[in-house]
Amino acid sequence: MLPYRSVKSVTLALSLALGVGLGLGGAAMAQSQLPDHVVSQFGAPPPVPAGELPPDLAQAVQVAFVDSITQSGWGPDQTIALETIKASGDPRLAWIISDLLRFVTNRDLSLTLADTAAALLQVDAPRSNPWGAITDPLIAWDIPAPPDYLAIKRQIFTTIIPGWDQIFVDGDVDWRLVSWGGVLIDDRPFDTTDERCNCIPAADNPATTDAEGATWLQDDDIIFGIEINGEARAYPRQIMEVREMVNDTLGGRDLGIPYCTLCGAAQAYFTDQLPAGIKRPVLRTSGLLSRSNKVMYDLTSWSVFDTFTGEALTGPLAQAGIQLDQATVVTSTWGAWKAAYPETTVLAEYLALGRDPDFRNTRDANGPIFPVGDVDPRLPIQEDIVGVITPSGQPVAFPRALAMAALQKGEAVTHDGVTLAIDAGGLRALGPYGGDLGSHQAFWFAWSQFHPDTVLWPQ
Repeated sequence: MLPYRSVKSVTLALSLALGVGLGLGGAAMAQSQLPDHVVSQFGAPPPVPAGELPPDLAQAVQVAFVDSITQSGWGPDQTIALETIKASGDPRLAWIISDLLRFVTNRDLSLTLADTAAALLQVDAPRSNPWGAITDPLIAWDIPAPPDYLAIKRQIFTTIIPGWDQIFVDGDVDWRLVSWGGVLIDDRPFDTTDERCNCIPAADNPATTDAEGATWLQDDDIIFGIEINGEARAYPRQIMEVREMVNDTLGGRDLGIPYCTLCGAAQAYFTDQLPAGIKRPVLRTSGLLSRSNKVMYDLTSWSVFDTFTGEALTGPLAQAGIQLDQATVVTSTWGAWKAAYPETTVLAEYLALGRDPDFRNTRDANGPIFPVGDVDPRLPIQEDIVGVITPSGQPVAFPRALAMAALQKGEAVTHDGVTLAIDAGGLRALGPYGGDLGSHQAFWFAWSQFHPDTVLWPQ
């Protein structure tokens, strides 16, 4: 793995040398098919050609986008190639520019690339946040990827961070939406919780204490509570914000527990009782994002997973058709959780690595800090919802505040075989016979983009 300083040196060298100083997608929709809120926010999309690139344009893409990265240099050949790309009018090529904009730190170069992408997309050239300004309409309009996109993107990304060699492979991933989250991949061996790394370090088989031993927690601190087969455990948000992934065993079941700070979502996946021959997945943070949601992968097989659905998208586990079952995660406070589950255990304080942050409502208080394109307008972007898949297979979102208020007044909160119940100050979704359905809390923008066919309670 490259140390972080090496990544910075690559991008810095690129910037100086350049002189002037998986979700799941498909083909682009016609303008008439775009939702009204997309056209209202982003305008009409440009026309998109189909088919292969002409040979001269394909060569220009190689010179400007690939050679500049692999050679860490920008010269007259790249300038000429970029003019050829700009003159092509092919908005598909703006996806590659978006990828470059994520890494290039030289402002003049960023603006030059953004000007080219803006011309291809027929939008005004951005003067600030070039990456976001170019990427948001690309996502919202569902502009198709150019030919050979994965191969080009793989070469760009793995040149900068070689640890992604086994991540960027064919599979059921919309690679257009995958971007760098600003951190390195966690590829440490299993059960190396205390090994230092330049990554977001997962906690494997984490140490715990009983409730009385958690004197460092305040009653109003946010925790993510999980109960399996009568055994309860609290995962404090202060720890999950610096770990973002836990591989644990609770109630006799193995679990992988990702937390995406950007999506306000902690989830729990069963990583045992899989088909014969399938080893327990060890979930890790890849350092990549898809529409501001973390991209997780299995360290054992290097299979990439959809973090929101638990579906394997690449590698051996995708070939085996693996989709991990979910357990419910109750988002509540430490005081409410330990009152309801007095025998609970809780992760040990040292796992917070000396930090006691709570940046969920400071770092992204005004919405996602990474491009997400359009957002379903039925709720505010960061409205807290409890999401669950109904017994019939329909995703449904319950606004937390509205559902909690109804339940506290004694009203029923139900939809299509799902009944919401208050549990330890949080919410849990139950099936027709009281069984757990594997619900969790998330921001609306995240749930709705990974479950675009979701219904919203109350209808």
